[in-house]
Amino acid sequence: MTVEAYLNPDFTALKKLVFLLVTLIGVGISLLFVYFVTRLVLRKNISERDRKRELISAFEDKTQRFFEMIIAGTSVMSFSCAYVVINHINTLVQTKVAGNLTPMEQRLIEVWAEGKDFILLLLICLSCVINTILDSLIIPLKKLTREEKATMRMLAMFFVIIVLMYLNYIGDESQYSPVMMYYFGLMVGRFVYFDASFKDFLGALKNMFFNLPYMVLNLLLTGLLCAFGFSAGYLLERNYYIMGIFYTQIFMLVVIFIIHLVWMIFTFKGNKNRNDK
Repeated sequence: MTVEAYLNPDFTALKKLVFLLVTLIGVGISLLFVYFVTRLVLRKNISERDRKRELISAFEDKTQRFFEMIIAGTSVMSFSCAYVVINHINTLVQTKVAGNLTPMEQRLIEVWAEGKDFILLLLICLSCVINTILDSLIIPLKKLTREEKATMRMLAMFFVIIVLMYLNYIGDESQYSPVMMYYFGLMVGRFVYFDASFKDFLGALKNMFFNLPYMVLNLLLTGLLCAFGFSAGYLLERNYYIMGIFYTQIFMLVVIFIIHLVWMIFTFKGNKNRNDK
């Protein structure tokens, strides 16, 4: 079993460019929706100048929350995909479908069989590291506090749980129960930890509720892009639906990186022009 077995050989560079453009349009429409909602809820009893400044600041804040939702969702999804791939390969070996393993591959299979739970914990830690690298270094979301990022990451787990529940419902062959239990455990731990008060619990619940629209928007966008990808033949059902969802999340990640880069360039030029004046 090789990595190529989980890829689509017909997904050429031109098709990837088309899918990237479709993803860009989808993210752009999502941001337009966020912009109009931001304008709708903005205070009316302020001057036009202050209103414009407050609109830009509020829109940037909401955009970064949406971007964090996509980043965290991709990071969490990477763990789920890793579990599906490794577990699938292990199943093929155990049922004698795959053979002629190298000593290294055989050793990896033995390690997985003996310490699956510890490996799952390690993969969760790695997904957290990936998340931190993405939202701190590659796509730095500086307007968000640590608490706000933590809330979006918790919602990302809820996002993936919903996806896995749907995949189980439509009868995907993979077994997602262990992954879902880990995510449920992490979410419960986020709400109820050993020194948490009832006030802390209500605060975490309120933060999650007010940021819930970003998760819904991410679900809708991911679902529509996946529907397009599968119908166009860019994503393959035989490679597991979750792999197609993960590929879609990667394209969304590339798009928000481009948008963030363009935003930073325009912001830098705007600040430079104001300083020159």
